[in-house]
Amino acid sequence: MGKPEQQSLFELPVSVSVHEKDAARSARSGTFTDNMKLPVHRWFRYSAGFSAEWAEKLIQERAPSCVLDPFAGSGTTLLAAEAAGVLAFGYESHPFVARIARAKTHWNQPEGKLIEAKSELLRVASQERALSTLNVVPDLLAKCYMPEVLQKLFALRDAYLSCAERYDPEISELLWLAITAILRSCSFVGTAQWQYILPNKRKSKALDPFTAFEQKVTEMTFDMAVLRNSGCRSDARILLHDARTVSADVPRNSVELVVTSPPYPNNYDYADATRLEMTFWGEIKGWGDLQEIVRQFIIRSCSQHATAEKLQLDTLLADTSVESIRKELTGVCNELAEVRQTKCGKKAYHTMIAAYFCDLSKVFQSLRQVCKTESTLCFVIGDSAPYGVYVPADDWLGRLAIAAGFKSFSFEKLRDRNIKWKNRKHRVPLHEGRLWIKG
Repeated sequence: MGKPEQQSLFELPVSVSVHEKDAARSARSGTFTDNMKLPVHRWFRYSAGFSAEWAEKLIQERAPSCVLDPFAGSGTTLLAAEAAGVLAFGYESHPFVARIARAKTHWNQPEGKLIEAKSELLRVASQERALSTLNVVPDLLAKCYMPEVLQKLFALRDAYLSCAERYDPEISELLWLAITAILRSCSFVGTAQWQYILPNKRKSKALDPFTAFEQKVTEMTFDMAVLRNSGCRSDARILLHDARTVSADVPRNSVELVVTSPPYPNNYDYADATRLEMTFWGEIKGWGDLQEIVRQFIIRSCSQHATAEKLQLDTLLADTSVESIRKELTGVCNELAEVRQTKCGKKAYHTMIAAYFCDLSKVFQSLRQVCKTESTLCFVIGDSAPYGVYVPADDWLGRLAIAAGFKSFSFEKLRDRNIKWKNRKHRVPLHEGRLWIKG
């Protein structure tokens, strides 16, 4: 099956030179933007990510025997490795996101089975809708959907729950992903994948759930055929695992290339990124459940996490894992501890930053045990400035990697950030790029 011609939403004007186009694509390679036109990658847009085309090209050029992504997210690196014909493993400690990534790796299932399962599920959902009534609805869902739309979504969910065991596990996971992937497009409020839910913001158009579900499965089956015809590898493994520890599923001294993008130390709450979806599936009742269900398993990169764990700054700074950057880290964290007293929110940035680098140090120590001596690591990373106090993340992470036993590091800047000052909380210029680590 050939892929129809498609105008890219991100194509630059003809008047722009080839060099300028390449530079623009390079700057975007630290983002998920261009992935939304690629097969399988487009099935679900996660709030964080990087260019799959760049990752695939890197893997092809390096030709490693094994690739690892310790922060796999929705599976960008793993799908890129499959396209490049390379064995890949991915760690993801966010349970819901790990399930999304795992479902994507089932792209090699027979399309016919998915189409048949979709038709049966829609038939059952139509019956469920005729019989069901909306009783107790979580507040978040009530704010995000019209009653008629929510009734159809619940009908799809209940039909899935009643039919899931009839299908092969992989087909069942693909159906689950198809329903999960349409939740935001069926809402009439601000639910863009890269932001938190904005109930007070209105969208001009919301899709009908049954139609959206059918269209999503059609998109999925089309992409499945495209990848199958391209001869992609199909054995990448998503592991529900914390990157701060070594996984028994990844052999020691086996990884030649690491391609990843860890959480940035910028207070983005990754646990909150899928709150709408987790609420819909009944995995949480509200925001208060996120610490127990998600945050406790992921890198400490937001102040909510630091506050919930009641972290003590002195204890974090005394941790041997940050010995190589302790002096500078202490200075920044102490400054944050003072500045926060002048702020209304008094966010726990001081302990968040300390905890973040303790965690990333442990990640490097874990990676050192599974990486070969001549391995290459590429971390897409950005710096931060909470309360306007600058945190040189790329330099500190590089030094932590050296302390863990790697040989060298260098930083390749991709783009500037925080340079348009309107509505910004501080005016500290920031950047994003690739941290290259050798050895």
